[in-house]
Amino acid sequence: MQSTISLEDYFTKIYALWLREFKVFLREKSRLIASSFTPILWLFVIGSGFGATSPATTADVDYQQFIFPGIVAMSIIFSSVFFGSYIIWDRKFDFLKSVMVAPVSRGSVFVGKTLGGMTTSLIQAAILLAIGAAIGIQLTPLSLVQSVAVILLVSFGLTSLGLALGSYMHSLEGFQMIVSFVVFPLFFLSGALFPLDDLPSWLRVLTTADPATYGVDAMRDSMLGVGSNSIELDLAILALYTTALGAFGIYSFNRMKAV
Repeated sequence: MQSTISLEDYFTKIYALWLREFKVFLREKSRLIASSFTPILWLFVIGSGFGATSPATTADVDYQQFIFPGIVAMSIIFSSVFFGSYIIWDRKFDFLKSVMVAPVSRGSVFVGKTLGGMTTSLIQAAILLAIGAAIGIQLTPLSLVQSVAVILLVSFGLTSLGLALGSYMHSLEGFQMIVSFVVFPLFFLSGALFPLDDLPSWLRVLTTADPATYGVDAMRDSMLGVGSNSIELDLAILALYTTALGAFGIYSFNRMKAV
């Protein structure tokens, strides 16, 4: 009975932390608009511009459709990793200190905040998936479930990475500088904008090490049927990356100082 109560208490604390992050997000509607604008701009300007001057990537998929899964991944990468900046804000306003001295494990704090960041990414991804119908992306119930599973895995892993990085930083300027060296390689090496089949060997090594590569490939396979790997392999590798990044995030939170 005691274990049941403890488990219920654990999830209650996680829910409270998630709810706080979600309410903060709802109060900042401009944040949703701003974070959604850049992916939409890339989709229609880059997708249409390059699509007009480049041949179709396959017989049935034009360039704009081809990069659509990569643009969804772009939204997740940027929103998830930059979510770590809220740790610095919480530290500045002493909210982090009050949470750390409360009778709640740091693992619970980490999971609650990570779920809050995931919620943000899911809302942004849902907006893009709705826009995808306008450019001919047709999702079946199976492909939608597969895409959501990929989004959840990528979002949890990269939100964990962002929170871990934020736990070591004490200034927003320093965080933004470090994160810029993370998000741009994650995005550009993921194959979001180009096929991965005929890359030079040195570039193939880098793309293989990028966790976002498997998210883009899995979504491209589920949405368009043109993935380089099987979706089962992509999901398995993503699950390993997500587990590793989640463990790194919990480790970083356990070492974090609230001041």
